[in-house]
Amino acid sequence: MEPPDPVSERVVRVLIVDDHPLFREGLKAALESAEGIVVVAEAERVAEVPEAVARSRPTVVIMDLSLPDGSGLDAVRHLVAQEAPPPVLMLTMSDDDGNLLAALQAGARGYLVKGAGREEVLHAVRTVAAGGAVFGGEVAGRITALLAGARMREAGQLFPELTAREAEVLDLVARGLDNRRIARELVVAEKTVRNHITHIFEKLHVATRAEAVARARDMGLGDGRTSPDR
Repeated sequence: MEPPDPVSERVVRVLIVDDHPLFREGLKAALESAEGIVVVAEAERVAEVPEAVARSRPTVVIMDLSLPDGSGLDAVRHLVAQEAPPPVLMLTMSDDDGNLLAALQAGARGYLVKGAGREEVLHAVRTVAAGGAVFGGEVAGRITALLAGARMREAGQLFPELTAREAEVLDLVARGLDNRRIARELVVAEKTVRNHITHIFEKLHVATRAEAVARARDMGLGDGRTSPDR
């Protein structure tokens, strides 16, 4: 058996999943006009993706969100559950916040809105192929706010005894913010933050800030930074 050609190993192999033939044709032409990128397969349906991936061994999968037999997100979830899956770049008409967040949660490594320029698409494909993550200018600025909002909803679900504002304060505490920083983040008085934390302690049956942080992080909140003392 011949050893792999190091030059061919650097070629980005792309699988396009989209149900519009003209769009696939145009995207393929744009991709293959660039050096080092080749479209190795195409698919139109969610059900076709596993076989297409196994057969063509793509470096990157470009996935539409809306497909005839379901959501491209279902295909993403199936792929990321496999061993050593190819990264997925979503390329869709939707710039809806809910779809963007769902794509991130499903495991997509990039999200572009159709209409992105050729250079932006090429940059995204190469970035994702290299192990990075990339998001179009239309959506990148909203990601932090979306993830923060998802974290707030998660906190409320994990600690239903807390009010929405108390869950928000708990998450900020778990992220390592002191009372002054939390007050600035929420645009409230520091005394209000202290009152919220007192109520959180009572409802979670903890006596110290460290215990509250431990409870929150045990449930997946916060980001692992050390929290200042109360």
